[in-house]
Amino acid sequence: MGKPVNLNQFRKQKERAEKKARADENAVKFGRSKADKQLERARADKARRDHDGHEVEE
Repeated sequence: MGKPVNLNQFRKQKERAEKKARADENAVKFGRSKADKQLERARADKARRDHDGHEVEE
C-alpha cells in the first residue's frame, strides 16, 4: 500500500502557492522599493524647487 496523503496539507500548500503567485503579480504591478520611492520624492522636490526658483518677481 502507498503512504496515506493528508489532503488538508495538499490544499493548504496549493492555496499558499496561489497566494504567493498573486502577491508576485501585484509586486510587479504596484510595488516599488523604498529607495525608488525616496528617489522619486527627491526628484519631485528638486523639480518643484527649481521651478519656484525661476519665478519672475515683480
